[in-house]
Amino acid sequence: MTDISIKNLSGNADLPCASIGVLGAGTWGMALARMLTNLGHQVTVWSALPEEIAALRATRRQVNLPYMVIPEATGFTTEIAEVCRDRDVLLFAVPSVYVRATARAAAPFIRDGQILVDVAKGMEPGTLLTMTQVIRSELDAHGPHDNPLVALSGPTHAEEVARDLPTTIVSACPDPDVARRVQDIFMNSCLRVYTNTDIEGVELCGAVKNIIALAAGISTGLGYGDNARAALITRGMAEITRLGTAMGCKERTFFGLAGMGDLIVTATSQHSRNNRCGQLIGEGLAPEAAIARIGMVVEGINALDATMQLARRYDVEMPITEAVDQIVHHGKNPRDVVYALMTREKASENPSGQ
Repeated sequence: MTDISIKNLSGNADLPCASIGVLGAGTWGMALARMLTNLGHQVTVWSALPEEIAALRATRRQVNLPYMVIPEATGFTTEIAEVCRDRDVLLFAVPSVYVRATARAAAPFIRDGQILVDVAKGMEPGTLLTMTQVIRSELDAHGPHDNPLVALSGPTHAEEVARDLPTTIVSACPDPDVARRVQDIFMNSCLRVYTNTDIEGVELCGAVKNIIALAAGISTGLGYGDNARAALITRGMAEITRLGTAMGCKERTFFGLAGMGDLIVTATSQHSRNNRCGQLIGEGLAPEAAIARIGMVVEGINALDATMQLARRYDVEMPITEAVDQIVHHGKNPRDVVYALMTREKASENPSGQ
């Protein structure tokens, strides 16, 4: 642990403790569940896997965060109705590929007024929906629901939040009052929370930066150095920004914590599954073998199809994203793809060409 003790910094002494249901018992869900419990909130965690819940109850440890002690006050359940019932906040913390199924299962038990917070980062292939849009579509399928949706995203490795290391994050919601309410609940001396009304931009950053992190990992696996990584991060951010602004998102979002901040940490840290998976691919493993070696969901792989579809829909040039797609989905040799990137037609950094 650090020498910074966790302390509620909501700035509102009258703010009551919240009742929070956490859907998902992976590393990020459990790191947040521990933090929220230690802040005095009433927290219950749900998983669809009975053996996972049994292990968490018995050991008070998450298998991939063995150094983190889960407070005794944190509850666990395999009943989705129980985790949803009478909660002020429902936190969706399952991988992006499971968000729709989880929202579908939870929808009958969600009441109006509950704040739904998503921390998964991705886009749904086919529909091209962000995760909060996926949740909304499942709520609407079960009849009218009046629930604000928030994307909580930023440079936030669970491994560091679990150790109370200083971290920053963004609470994104079109309704600034709701964004501030989530800010109040999560804000503490170890997690500084900012607000943003550009929820689509924040979610787009969270999905596409994983693809650029894969590219950075592939570069490292090929034996390239810091120069190449810096180029990929910088030009990758330019790609994400081009796509986001074409979709109507705010440009400044992409240079904030959810954009550049999250891209830097994901493309440089060994905590990043996407970065590590990319390294394995660069070293010669097939993508499927690399994913198996990581042993957890690699969100950048899942986001590729949707991002490529969006690039075509909005007629946006995304050469790094396309390069990763060529390697992952079309079996192209990474060195050949890098050569093609380096020998593209000359260009200017400024759109005006000056």
